[in-house]
Amino acid sequence: MKTKNKFNKLFLALGLVISANASFAQCPAGEAEVTIVVHSDDYGYEGYWQLLPMGNSCGTGTIAEGGNLTIGCSGAGAQAQTPGGYGNNVTVTEGPWCLPLGNQYDLFFADDWGDGGFSFDIIVNGYQIETFDGVGLGGTYTFTVEEPPAYDLSVFGSNLYSYVTTGSYDLEAGVFNGGTTEITSYDLNYSVDNGPTFTHSVTATTLANYSSEHVDHSIPINIPTNGVYTIRIWPSNLNSGNTDLVPSNDTLTRQIEAGPGRPNIIDQYINVVTTIETVANGSNQVSKPTDLDFHPVLTNNELWVTNKGTEGSGGSTVTIYDAGQAGQTSLYKQDGNAWHFMSLPTGIAFSQNGNWANSPGVYDANHNGGSAFTGPALWSSDMSVYAQPSGGNGSHLDMLHVSPYCQGIAAEKDNVFWVFDGYTGDIVRYDFAEDHGPGASFHGDAIIRRYSDDAVLKDPNDQIVSHLVLDDNAQWLYTVDHGNQRVIRIDITTGSNLGGAPNYPGNEAVFEYTEYTGYTQETVITGLDKPAGIDVIDDRMIISEYESGEIVIYDISTLPAVEIERISTGLTSIQGIKIGPSGKIWFVDESSNGVYRIESNGLGLAESTIDFRMYPNPTSGILNIVHPSISSGNIEVRNVNGAIVINQEVESNSTLLNLDVLPGLYFVTVNTLSGTASTKKVIVK
Repeated sequence: MKTKNKFNKLFLALGLVISANASFAQCPAGEAEVTIVVHSDDYGYEGYWQLLPMGNSCGTGTIAEGGNLTIGCSGAGAQAQTPGGYGNNVTVTEGPWCLPLGNQYDLFFADDWGDGGFSFDIIVNGYQIETFDGVGLGGTYTFTVEEPPAYDLSVFGSNLYSYVTTGSYDLEAGVFNGGTTEITSYDLNYSVDNGPTFTHSVTATTLANYSSEHVDHSIPINIPTNGVYTIRIWPSNLNSGNTDLVPSNDTLTRQIEAGPGRPNIIDQYINVVTTIETVANGSNQVSKPTDLDFHPVLTNNELWVTNKGTEGSGGSTVTIYDAGQAGQTSLYKQDGNAWHFMSLPTGIAFSQNGNWANSPGVYDANHNGGSAFTGPALWSSDMSVYAQPSGGNGSHLDMLHVSPYCQGIAAEKDNVFWVFDGYTGDIVRYDFAEDHGPGASFHGDAIIRRYSDDAVLKDPNDQIVSHLVLDDNAQWLYTVDHGNQRVIRIDITTGSNLGGAPNYPGNEAVFEYTEYTGYTQETVITGLDKPAGIDVIDDRMIISEYESGEIVIYDISTLPAVEIERISTGLTSIQGIKIGPSGKIWFVDESSNGVYRIESNGLGLAESTIDFRMYPNPTSGILNIVHPSISSGNIEVRNVNGAIVINQEVESNSTLLNLDVLPGLYFVTVNTLSGTASTKKVIVK
């Protein structure tokens, strides 16, 4: 949120003062050597700390202090921007001090701006025992002076999401060594609902004190039916036979729900009567909506909508619980710093981990007439975090700043998202990695990759969005290229680092900022009018046409895509669209301040009572129909409007049709003389 940018990060002078004993090579009996390793962020002059006896207020019995002394005990959030203290993004070791073993101490931290970003490692006799991340205005952190135990291995994270569909899943777990002994081997175990233990042996590893690694378990987790499962993950057999000395922190317990995925019922919208149902509107505080997405726990039917707002005030969200059902409720929220982190939002996308990100549609999130400084922002869906006070920097979890005029956003996995960069015409992949916590500002672990082989083009009037979506196989990224009136797709498994600086300058310290090239890109469809929103399921794609108010359904089993239905909504400013948990189509309309769902009476095709098959499907025109139980009757081919385009007598056992028709979706009906009929669908390329 800071109005500071790369032009005023000039305060690099180190103004550190330490009130402490001289360095001890060895402490007296009953004491231990304590050091504090301080890591500053992009704004090193904002931090100030004190080491105190536990329970003492800042300035009372101070053992040591450091950083920018002008901030002092009461300067958190003052935003005085006084030069001094640490340099930017530096690591400084403070101490050592000899302190009594077993005693407890407080580390007090204050941040001048109120966005945190500093972190502190506590070292006792050369072993790290704690890491404290300063967030928001800062705070007080307590530790005990004692060495870690010899063996202390724990599981701190996994790739298990809170909602999955049934099937088998590869387990990845994070393992952390909090002990003093280097770990060279161990077993990683898991059980489901306290059932059998599945063990994977980890060998030839090197885990020093306070280090971690991610391990792929060799036995997949099986989730056979819908329901709630409790999964326990823990290490054992440390260094071939040693027992963990702190069993209380060994086990990670995750509860997951297995439920249905999105069904593909898009074809039920073809050649039928549809109705447009209003789900929410201005009475629910929906105002100029640009996009919508469902929380990944699909059984909750929890729908989030982004309101555009103004550049100065920022956007907002409306969360609709039990969306479209009896008893539906809604909650309006706006973050205190939405003017920066959610300014004119064009899109929203949920990741499977429950976090979501938005794409600000502005040039500069600081709105001060300076250089461009904006990009996607990451948020929590936890209502006790989102839009709640967190120092002076809002509740956002992370933000990166190299994509002005973002036009849309799509989730890949965890904290990884893709953005339509309307300023450069690139597609950009943002990996926030570990979020920095609510209201903080550390970006140093982020990975940004700019895909620039082709140029996409935004709406020149900055009115109509250009959305993106990743297919369920996490391979093809489908993008509405509004300005070029087309849809393209990128194979995200292809491409390589070009090397050198990207075509858009970086403006903050991140782990990686590179340009990718040589990736596979394909044109899905051209000749669109004013496309905006997009969603994909299996071999079906839906596109919203902003001005005509039409939802267009395409078959994408082959390219170019084949239009198979066009639904008129009667609205004139459709933006985002989404295939919901039950497979129905949802969308938002900006000028009517509405959230809508499309209902269909279904095509009503009867269950097959005649055993026949046809191939190839899709076809270029020649269609073989095999019907071994039918020797007489006829075959009708109808278009999506119900008109018969071919009527041909059946032949013995099989019939060859020459479909000399326009490309599209057709319905093939086999009729017997007794009046029995069966219908199937065919795509003509």
